[in-house]
Amino acid sequence: MFPGATSDFRIPVRFMNFKILARTLLALLALFVLNASLAFGNVWPSPRVRWVNAFSVEVAVCVLLLAAVLRKRERIHRGILGLVWLVLVIGHYIDVTAPGLYGRDFNIYWDSRHLANVAAMLTRDVPWSTLLVVVGGTLIGLAAGFAVVWLCLRFVTAAMKDELPRRAFAVAALILVSLFTAQHLVPGFPTRIPFADPVTGSFARQARYVAGMIGPNRLAPALGSSPALDVQLEELRGADVLLIFLESYGAVTFDNPEFANTLAKSREVLASEISAAGRQVASAYVESPTFGGSSWLAHLSLLSGVEVRDEYANVSLMSQNRQTLVTTFALNGYRTVALMPGIRQEWPEGAFYKFDVIYNFDSMEYTGPKFGWWSIPDQYTLAKLDARELGTESRAPVFAVFPTATTHAPFGPVAPYQPDWARMLTSTPYDKSDLEPALAAVPSLTNLSPSYLRAVSYEYESLAGYVRQHAKDNQVVIVIGDHQPAAAVSGRNAPWDVPVHVIASDSIIMERLLNEGFSKGLTPRHPALGKMHSLVPMFLNAFGSNHTDNTRSRRAATTD
Repeated sequence: MFPGATSDFRIPVRFMNFKILARTLLALLALFVLNASLAFGNVWPSPRVRWVNAFSVEVAVCVLLLAAVLRKRERIHRGILGLVWLVLVIGHYIDVTAPGLYGRDFNIYWDSRHLANVAAMLTRDVPWSTLLVVVGGTLIGLAAGFAVVWLCLRFVTAAMKDELPRRAFAVAALILVSLFTAQHLVPGFPTRIPFADPVTGSFARQARYVAGMIGPNRLAPALGSSPALDVQLEELRGADVLLIFLESYGAVTFDNPEFANTLAKSREVLASEISAAGRQVASAYVESPTFGGSSWLAHLSLLSGVEVRDEYANVSLMSQNRQTLVTTFALNGYRTVALMPGIRQEWPEGAFYKFDVIYNFDSMEYTGPKFGWWSIPDQYTLAKLDARELGTESRAPVFAVFPTATTHAPFGPVAPYQPDWARMLTSTPYDKSDLEPALAAVPSLTNLSPSYLRAVSYEYESLAGYVRQHAKDNQVVIVIGDHQPAAAVSGRNAPWDVPVHVIASDSIIMERLLNEGFSKGLTPRHPALGKMHSLVPMFLNAFGSNHTDNTRSRRAATTD
């Protein structure tokens, strides 16, 4: 009570103090919600989120800006601010979820380029009822999120119209911003007060990605020089060469004991068929230029002999006229073939590689049952290669490149293996008793590992059967993983290593590969020989007539 104040004056003062206190408490609750919306973490390995005990510096900066604006103005545009905040929340969700699911950051420029293809794939293979539920639920969720954000901003601005709460909030926000700045700029500054990674930093990083892609030529990446590709491949003696990029085939299939045990039987079958065909196999690890996706970066790195780690380097390299393994085999009299069962539209990259023929989804002419998003089982693609290319008489040797589809996420349903390869080319390649349980084994999107292992086992079994089919043929088969499976399967902080196997009957080729660091058998040994593109001179050295023995110095030069 103030001296000389009347009872008529005391009641309004108490009432107004209560209103200020109520607005302040509501504002604190609203700030708690806003902070949580930019500080949550990922429940690995899933798209779900979890509470994280940390401060968001963006919330503190927002409070400072509101304090400055509301000191001069009565109102702000909460609708616009709410939309901006919702964008920040979505950006933070992508920022924490992408590494948990895929093992790498999201790149808005080159990842978004493939959203149309993903959407087309979903509309083709997912029931409309499911799509409507997902789209409707997403829209409802966004609307609800905006409503919550708008309401929180209303509570905060209402409280900060009063001078005392505005000053208190501004001081607290200034302290948090100062602590955040000190933690990042002052070496050894205590970090006991945790802060979430700012989502604005992610937007700045995405802006750099875009600037790197569409900016001036001075931003172009420094691409490495191509290896010497003018090689006579006399040691192959006209052997057909099949280069199989086994999708998502990573070191985790050997390094994870549970995975290795599950795949042991199918690996033994493959090893047995290799031996029965009078062939040998040598294996190693190499480091892929990508992780969990963007397979084409691995394809280009190996086929060109130049490391390509992002889409900008990919586009830059393909704008140049360079030799590749494809042109090397062509100059040696090979017919070059691309097996692309997952390509459903034009593939302009084929012009860079200069393949003689490209078999895409349509030209595969598959009439059997569809398996998952990619439809065509890999055994069929190998059977089609035999029927269209390898089974013809009086032909040139073939160099075929085949990125598989069955082991592509979400890894299923997986087709049953068909021992009768001729039947694969018919419209009824499977018995009903085998087909129905295979189609029923739909992948669980919250636990992809079982489906992944079924898919890899299927690939081993198909390769074993293919080796058996070609036991009497002059053939070299190279099997290499393009990248590790997404982090939801491979685990956190998994290396980028992938296995590579070379199956051949020529003892000289195998000896040269062993001298390069390969080991006998299907089980590779750590450490990796180097980066994926460093395999190119190794292969050419093994296949070519200009064999050299300076393996160690060449490997050091290609891995620097």
